[in-house]
Amino acid sequence: MVRRALTSVGTGDGHGQGNGHGNGDHGHKDDGHGDRDESRLWHITLSVSGKPAPLSEVRRGLEQLAHDHPFLLTSRYADDHAEIRYWEEARDLHDAAAVALRLWGEHRSSAQLPPWEIVGLEVIDRATYHQRVAEGYGPPPAHPVGVHPY
Repeated sequence: MVRRALTSVGTGDGHGQGNGHGNGDHGHKDDGHGDRDESRLWHITLSVSGKPAPLSEVRRGLEQLAHDHPFLLTSRYADDHAEIRYWEEARDLHDAAAVALRLWGEHRSSAQLPPWEIVGLEVIDRATYHQRVAEGYGPPPAHPVGVHPY
């Protein structure tokens, strides 16, 4: 049985914070474009849902989240669900997804977000995002950057 140690998400400077154990190969291919652990941009769509909450509190919480997480592009919300879209810099899809899955929980107290659960997550690379938009089947047209009701 081969055991592989878990490694931490890198800092974005190309230097991972692994513990030095394991081979560090997470399916990366060296494609001749420099460092294998170079950060990339990922478009994140995080969907959350739960018991209804006052719209004013949902909006205030999402506005605080946008302030705390400066890469937040846009949020749409109703009294029982919300969708958050933003760009995340990460080494690979696994790291981007891990950060996205922690976003709501880590900011729940500081931004006073509703106690909703994550019900959806989409993580796509920058090229795929732009290809979708160019082909006309990308995300629905976003409101200007910010927090908006559905």
